[in-house]
Amino acid sequence: MTIQVREYALLTCDTTVPGNIDLGVISPPTFDWLVELQQQWGNSVQLLNREGKQFLRLGSYVGYLQSPAGEGIEILPKTQIAVTDKPEPLRQMLQRMLQVSAGISPREASVAALQKRRQPLHEWIFSEFLHYLVELVRRGLRFDYHLTEDDDSAYIRGQLDMNRQIRQPPGRGTRFHVRYDEFTPQRIENRLLRTALDSVLKLTKDSENWRMANTLSHQLSDIQPVADPLPKMKSWSEGKYLFAYRTIKPWCQLILEKLNPDFQKGASQGISLLFPMEKLFEKWVGHGLAKALHPDFSLAMQSREQYLLTHTPVENNASAESWFMLRPDFYIEAKSTAFVLDAKWKLLDRRQANSAEKYGISQADVYQMFAYGHKYLAGKGQMMLIYPQNPFFEIPLPAFEFDKDLTLWCVPFDVESGKLVSGEWQNTFTCLADVGKPAGVGIV
Repeated sequence: MTIQVREYALLTCDTTVPGNIDLGVISPPTFDWLVELQQQWGNSVQLLNREGKQFLRLGSYVGYLQSPAGEGIEILPKTQIAVTDKPEPLRQMLQRMLQVSAGISPREASVAALQKRRQPLHEWIFSEFLHYLVELVRRGLRFDYHLTEDDDSAYIRGQLDMNRQIRQPPGRGTRFHVRYDEFTPQRIENRLLRTALDSVLKLTKDSENWRMANTLSHQLSDIQPVADPLPKMKSWSEGKYLFAYRTIKPWCQLILEKLNPDFQKGASQGISLLFPMEKLFEKWVGHGLAKALHPDFSLAMQSREQYLLTHTPVENNASAESWFMLRPDFYIEAKSTAFVLDAKWKLLDRRQANSAEKYGISQADVYQMFAYGHKYLAGKGQMMLIYPQNPFFEIPLPAFEFDKDLTLWCVPFDVESGKLVSGEWQNTFTCLADVGKPAGVGIV
């Protein structure tokens, strides 16, 4: 059984409570597994918080969890304040954002592909990986030469190791110590693909995915999997002769990283395929800004050029050091103009237009933008906070002024079209030439 919830939903093991997308009802074994999972992760992943004996509050992670008992929890993005019972649009939006974040090229839509988009996130990832692997096997895997040493060869092949051969004991004069290059498919890229395939075959519950994975497993039976695959991903070659491997690499990496068993210890492991929503939204906004950017401007993501302050430690002969790096999500510049933008995965509310609630804008975020404005723009210019569009934040807010020279805009971002919502801010942000026009992103 699989339930659908969204970010910050409550999970409870009280079966008398009616469930919805903001309140998921799970079994006591799954509840206990989630508590144990959070304890294993510690502070590295704020997956959930305990609220009473029978309630858990999810954090800002989306994806899929499956307990060892087989109970699945699909966590979808929260894109509006009101409760909705339609998970399908949220799932498809998450898939588009995930493709952009992972650097995955879209492929043409078909009836089968559209049907697979209705699958839970992990099964969709599995099906995409298997699709590309089938195509790669059909076109042919790349082989490579690997040095092989044989201490008991019946015939001479390649190079004879004379030092070891002359020390052969009596009666073994017909056996040879040889060293030779063998042309095999045991290159690291193929072994990583086989490792990811083994994970899919073990974890998938979809009959079509299992059938494809089982067939591929027989076809790749001669390839050895990798015991510790994550460090080996750095050895994946990007050479031109491996051009056919480029489309499948992000899917392989996605499976190996997110299904890494190091995150789940114990005899009974479930599935944990989680993504921080803040990072997905940041990548999605960056994708939209890059498409809208005027050709005379350049866009830098996570710029690391400025620090908040300098300090000279008290030790003798110590030199001045830069402390507290300032990294805006987006820095747009031309020869004489620059803009600073930051993406925040938070839901603003125009109904909270008062000095107490301030639309839901975080004071810390405003302080952060103030620091960006003085360090990156020398206290003069235009800045923007970008939030997801929702029914109570459909149009940009009026400008916020730190002073007469430094202005901050709060602008909604349409997560469906992948564009900023047009407004008065466009009069000053001349760097964004194509904003606010209805258009689909065309990603499957």
